[in-house]
Amino acid sequence: MENTSHFKRVFLIVMDSVGIGEAPDAELFGDIGSDTLGHIAEKMNGLNMPNLGAMGLGNIREIRGIQKAEQPTAYYTKMKEASRGKDTMTGHWEIMGLNISTPFRAFPDGFPEMLIQELQAKTGRSIIGNKPASGTEIIKELGEEHMKTGALIVYTSADSVLQIAAHEDVVPLKELYKICEIAREITLRDEFKLGRVIARPFIGEPGNFQRTPNRHDYALKPFGRTVMNELKDAGCDVLAIGKISDIYDGEGVTESLRTVSNMDGMDKLLQTLDMDFTGLSFLNLVDFDALYGHRRDPIGYGKALEEFDARMPEVFERLKEDDLLIITADHGNDPVHPGTDHTREYVPLLMYSKRFTPGKELPVRDTFADIGATVAANFKVKMPLYGKNILGDIE
Repeated sequence: MENTSHFKRVFLIVMDSVGIGEAPDAELFGDIGSDTLGHIAEKMNGLNMPNLGAMGLGNIREIRGIQKAEQPTAYYTKMKEASRGKDTMTGHWEIMGLNISTPFRAFPDGFPEMLIQELQAKTGRSIIGNKPASGTEIIKELGEEHMKTGALIVYTSADSVLQIAAHEDVVPLKELYKICEIAREITLRDEFKLGRVIARPFIGEPGNFQRTPNRHDYALKPFGRTVMNELKDAGCDVLAIGKISDIYDGEGVTESLRTVSNMDGMDKLLQTLDMDFTGLSFLNLVDFDALYGHRRDPIGYGKALEEFDARMPEVFERLKEDDLLIITADHGNDPVHPGTDHTREYVPLLMYSKRFTPGKELPVRDTFADIGATVAANFKVKMPLYGKNILGDIE
């Protein structure tokens, strides 16, 4: 029996979009055959991930290039999503104990004319774009027209999001933020059910535009209390790294650490490993999803996975006896699947502590909320409505 009575610190890493094969209900989402890790490993002619391999990643299922560990150092399994959606917010909210029965809406063909007209009427500015696009590409394409006309560049992605890009000299930040607040109000209505509105300011000249750090997210608050709320109210620390604070709209967060890339995310995680705190350090590594999954770039994705794996020894070095490390994902985004959308997949689950010797296979989990339930049980705070304490299986 493992000594899992209490961990002082829990480090939770979400590898954004790193799915591990189609979920049982993949057909309902048009995702039969999706397999993010498997397809990346094939395109890479084998993935070189010795550290996650030693934890048991290749034991969850066969992945080309990743050796099956004879004595895995972590407990390992896969989890399926219980909620009705495959977007970032749904996955993360479920991880922290919620179940989303009505999915957020995505707009793969752009937004309805009535929404655009209402936004134009309420902001006094015309709108160009209104299609799914990469943020850097659309300002390259429409930035000059925007500068001449003052029209707002509105675009979306495969996620449930409306993004508004504007040059800081054309639309002052204060005005852009006000416009996004108006858009947020409109899109909260049931007929739109949109997850987020994002202000995307940029500067520069045609041919040389750059986005600025003045991005601002207008998210939905989770519709119920999450395990993070319970931790914060109990006096525990909840350190949110990367876009975690945005995903939960600041709910249950005691400190937010912004990041500019996966590697910066790992640097910030190491900072929290060097801190003395009691509670949760929660990191999202968004590059896998944003830079490689949506852009259907399996080779870039594979290299990013190998880079992440190469940072793990720095994490292991700093982990203490009473620390727990959990690595998982929030959905899939198979870079060889048709389209640019997320994919409905199982996600990997690896749980490591210096107290575990060796790790073993755990039962497949029926909901991501098992992570939230585990964190709640560990810190003896109110349990979420969904999810089971995984440490119970380990004991």
